[in-house]
Amino acid sequence: MSALSWTTPGFFYLLPLALLPWLIHNQSKTIAWSKLLPVDPLSRWINLLLKLLASMIITSLILALAGPHIPEQTVERYGEGAEFVVLLDRSRSMDEIFARPPLNTLRTERLRFKSKRVVSTDYLLEFVEGRPDDRFGYVYFSTRSVEILPLTYNKDAILATIRAGGLGKGISKTNIVEALQLAAKMYEKETYRGSRNVLLISDGGQILSSEEKRRLKKIYEQMNLNLYWIYLRSVRGMTLDESEQDSVLWEDLPERKLHAFFKTLQVPYQSYEAGSLAEYAAAIADIDQQQYQPLLVSERLPKQSRADMFLWLALAGLLVLVASFWLSYVGVRQAYRKTA
Repeated sequence: MSALSWTTPGFFYLLPLALLPWLIHNQSKTIAWSKLLPVDPLSRWINLLLKLLASMIITSLILALAGPHIPEQTVERYGEGAEFVVLLDRSRSMDEIFARPPLNTLRTERLRFKSKRVVSTDYLLEFVEGRPDDRFGYVYFSTRSVEILPLTYNKDAILATIRAGGLGKGISKTNIVEALQLAAKMYEKETYRGSRNVLLISDGGQILSSEEKRRLKKIYEQMNLNLYWIYLRSVRGMTLDESEQDSVLWEDLPERKLHAFFKTLQVPYQSYEAGSLAEYAAAIADIDQQQYQPLLVSERLPKQSRADMFLWLALAGLLVLVASFWLSYVGVRQAYRKTA
């Protein structure tokens, strides 16, 4: 247990008041000759204990006024989970409707459509809420990448950041390389605590230069980061991996080029192609199941007041003191009635 701290230690100067019960004598009764009183050791011990009790009450009240508390502290424990830096695409294309059915589809019911950004926000909120021990960082990227939230265990801050990402409109261009580099830098300045993951959520790709590939390959392999990509499919029928039914127009798409580069990294990499809500949910669920590993968790405990402990002690002592005076009063009154 941590040592107590005091908010206003100046009240300690009042502690000498605890000697008052030993300095004040009852002068209401005058005895002509004390030798006439019989020796009563029990009464002397009771009188001594009552004075000690009165001193304890005064001391407890003064200590309570001084504001005893345990300061805010950080404790570490072992849990299960992982660390995630989420890279969310904020380009203009993320404002488009997600999983819109073809225009020639006959609608049998009225559907409520959401943008890719809103759908991502909804699933990320569910993902974070279901992982109590994880530490999350958050990055928005479009033309530039911005570290919105450094790695933290503060779930309220994480959820508020994700909700805020559902507001506003995106920018036209996408710079995924800068976002990937920023995610790695966020881990560089942190102590290793467990599985480190970068979760990329985007509906587009980027053709990388040789220098960009070299830098990303070096830093990701050195830090052994796990890379996940939830690709929100933009072209109907197109997949990240080549197939026999491919269109000639799909061969040089940036998404495929980026996917091919990710597969060359000597780090765990997994891509998910989400063209529907069911596929998006399945991707989130699969990542959730994979990343339950031993994790060193830091928890920040808030300041805890301990004044109530001293107040309860003073109250208990006061009740005993009042009870003793009441019994003394009753005894004297009964003796007076007998002699009357």
